[in-house]
Amino acid sequence: MKIIVTGGCGFIGSHLIKELLKEKKNKIINLDAKTYCSMPESLHDIKKNRNYSFVKINLNNSKKLDNIIYNFRPNIIFHLAAESHVDNSIKKPDSFINSNVLGTYNILNSCQKNIKYLKKFKFIHISTDEVYGSLKNKKIKSFTEESKFFPNSPYSASKASSDLIVRAWNKTYNLPVIITNCVNNFGEWQFPEKLIPVVIYSCLKNKKIPVYGLGKNIREWIYVKDHVNILIQLSKKGKIGATYNIGSGYEINNIQLIKKICKFFDKNYSKKSSYNNLISFVKDRPGHDFRYSLNSNKINKLLNLSKNNNFEYYFEKTIKWYIQNLDWMEKKIQINK
Repeated sequence: MKIIVTGGCGFIGSHLIKELLKEKKNKIINLDAKTYCSMPESLHDIKKNRNYSFVKINLNNSKKLDNIIYNFRPNIIFHLAAESHVDNSIKKPDSFINSNVLGTYNILNSCQKNIKYLKKFKFIHISTDEVYGSLKNKKIKSFTEESKFFPNSPYSASKASSDLIVRAWNKTYNLPVIITNCVNNFGEWQFPEKLIPVVIYSCLKNKKIPVYGLGKNIREWIYVKDHVNILIQLSKKGKIGATYNIGSGYEINNIQLIKKICKFFDKNYSKKSSYNNLISFVKDRPGHDFRYSLNSNKINKLLNLSKNNNFEYYFEKTIKWYIQNLDWMEKKIQINK
């Protein structure tokens, strides 16, 4: 199987590539612009794999993109390349429009130009639960694939736009696409601007842990390796033209999540005062969604997935990984300053 992964130096993309290479017959091209939040270090162990190659490319380089797709002729494209940090989208929305909207348009256009050369082709578009907007409280039912889009940040608006563009290319040009919307991912190699690594780093360095508002915002979390395994299964069994929500069913508000991390440090790295004392409430960000929650019944039924209770295990495993890789975190944080 010939596969292109866009954004393969990113958090989810790098895990996906490593999982795909476990199948010896797969040949993978990683297309990535290598921006500030790329993690090529995550792929260090597979750099010399004969079935893997990397191409540095901005997806807005249409000519280069056309040549890659024409020459490689992939069976599957997993499209993950995207700007994803909500805070950055508020400060600099233009890069999110260029990457998430125009980048998606360009790769769809290249696929359409070369479609006659692409055998048994599928375009898997990986998106976010944030496109649906915010649920007002815990009692409201989770979003389904039929829920309307109500994005509230430049990031989620750019992803909602890309979802709709992908859908249009299926309906208008008959391009074989599958769209996924996933909950928050966590795990090893996540860039240390996201919530979980930020809190771990703060505990390790005895720094204040910034918490937006009152920390009551609720998120659903999935372990990154669970997510990529679902994507691979979906590429084999998913229905062309369909959208699938990917979730775990595990919801927790931000302050509870932060206190879980503090509790781990209190237990294993005790000091005079609790790590909870590092928590510092700061002004809430604009348009901060209260709750995300996905109904994943559709994909669970398709792939015969059972509800797992592995959050606590992988959460602790993740904390330990970041502790062991503090030097890497510090280097990334310095680069981002």
